[in-house]
Amino acid sequence: MKKIRISAVSYTNTKPFIYGLQHADILGKIELSLDTPADCAQKLIDDNADIGLIPVAAVLNIPGWNIVSDYCIGAVGAVNSVFIFSNCPINEVKQLQLDPQSRSSNNLAKVLLKNYWDLKPELIVDAPDYSASKNNQTAFVQIGDRTFGKKDKYPFVYDLAEEWQKFTGLPFMFAGWIANKAIPTEFLTEFNAALKLGLDSRAELFKELTHYEDFDIEDYLVNKIDFNVTEDKIKAMNLFLKYIGQL
Repeated sequence: MKKIRISAVSYTNTKPFIYGLQHADILGKIELSLDTPADCAQKLIDDNADIGLIPVAAVLNIPGWNIVSDYCIGAVGAVNSVFIFSNCPINEVKQLQLDPQSRSSNNLAKVLLKNYWDLKPELIVDAPDYSASKNNQTAFVQIGDRTFGKKDKYPFVYDLAEEWQKFTGLPFMFAGWIANKAIPTEFLTEFNAALKLGLDSRAELFKELTHYEDFDIEDYLVNKIDFNVTEDKIKAMNLFLKYIGQL
């Protein structure tokens, strides 16, 4: 049987999923690659992967996409790894430098700027050093492990999942397991079981992970990341995609 090509994000928040895939019998049936969110999405778009844990905004570029798992990378309120960092209040920001590794988070920032904060800063793509502010009115989007411990280093910090919930009253789904083609049901059942194994094995996983003095990795993976696909997360995803279409 031809192996199923799976692309997963290489951030800490996906470690439970990776652990499950690597410790279940399904490992022999897959080709697993670890990528940035943007590269995950591109592999699915280019049909270099069959299933990807991709930013939800990217589904707009995948004909016939479908969610193939009960699990995702989401949050109910603050997620603690998707931020706008700023030296001034958000309403004084003149330039916002976007994160080159994330489509969904950049789009979430744009949606909030337009619909929640009613602001129109200049959006900077491919800044030479996007995570360094040129001046006090330049802010930047940053996601993932690179944000660990940074929350106390900037005077103004906006957790985008928390801001989304303030705006809509809904949770947020940053990434979902998406397929670009029909996948056998038997495989998907085994796939879901492997992901659940990883989530159920977080206590073991914590023994392997890097721990930080200024970031609580266990709180992050148990309380901040909400891994279940729910009706409200699907509702939020559809609303988010609608807002993206209006940008």
